[in-house]
Amino acid sequence: MDITNPAPADRPPGPASPDPSAAEPAPAQGTRTKKSKSTVRPGDRIFLGLSRGSGVLLLVIMAAIAVFLTVRAAHALSVDEGNFLTTFDWKANADPPVFGIAVLAFGTVVSSLIAMVLAVPVAVGIALFISHYAPRKLAAPLSYVIDLLAAVPSIVYGLWGALFLVPHLGGLYGWLDEYFGWTGVLAYHDGAARSLFTIGILLAIMILPIVTSVSREVFLQAPKMHEEAALALGATRWEVIRTAVLPFGRSGVISASMLGLGRALGETMAVATVLSPSFLISTSLLDPGGGTFAQNIASSFKESGETGKDALIASGLVLFLLTLLVNGAARMIIARRKEFS
Repeated sequence: MDITNPAPADRPPGPASPDPSAAEPAPAQGTRTKKSKSTVRPGDRIFLGLSRGSGVLLLVIMAAIAVFLTVRAAHALSVDEGNFLTTFDWKANADPPVFGIAVLAFGTVVSSLIAMVLAVPVAVGIALFISHYAPRKLAAPLSYVIDLLAAVPSIVYGLWGALFLVPHLGGLYGWLDEYFGWTGVLAYHDGAARSLFTIGILLAIMILPIVTSVSREVFLQAPKMHEEAALALGATRWEVIRTAVLPFGRSGVISASMLGLGRALGETMAVATVLSPSFLISTSLLDPGGGTFAQNIASSFKESGETGKDALIASGLVLFLLTLLVNGAARMIIARRKEFS
């Protein structure tokens, strides 16, 4: 009997051999291994520093603008003989100076609201048509035309509005007066069509490409799986858009609208070319007159003295604050919708 090579059953017990299939315990789910500082690439550090510095620089520039406007506005308000918020006149170069922003604030807000009411629904419709209805052969050139319209200078829109839009709005104004003149807001007294309603139409045409371009890109990012699931359940194309595309792109449409509103609030040359400056508030939006902050600054800055320039800067401060409030309100709306979505 050979005892030099005992059977496995007869081998004496010894230390267990390591199991090659056994692996080290995996880290708990949700934990991340810390990277040492030596593993961070220099390019990442440079990019982080540049991005952080750009953000800080932007805040510094905004603060510098706010301080400059506040200092110059304080000097203007200290010599104003009227009420800056409620005065309907602008005689900043008189002695004593009297000026107020009541007409300018009314004209700026009303013309911008008219532009938003006219432009946003049309822009959303065009964006939906390009992204979900139009064939590719039509969608591509149509998108190019929309983007091209966004690049047209404002002075070109102003010349077109003064030479073409104003002479051809008499028929529309007559129709509005015939059917809606009883409201008083749309009464037309056969004057020149250089009114706040004309400015609203012109601004609507100007902001239409911006709102359309941004909304189109947002709608194209809608999850395809949601759209296909709705189609599989028997939904029509409009039901797919209503249930899957519009809820997804709501915040993007709001952001696009705020971009358009920002341009409408601060538009200068187009408004100054079309609107005749007047410090009167009419009950009808179709009557000539009115004014905006940007239009008054552009038309009055050259002949203004030191006090007059400070007064214009004070009105610019109001426009600056108005723009900040609008954008802040938009951010709050978007954040609230994301919270409840």
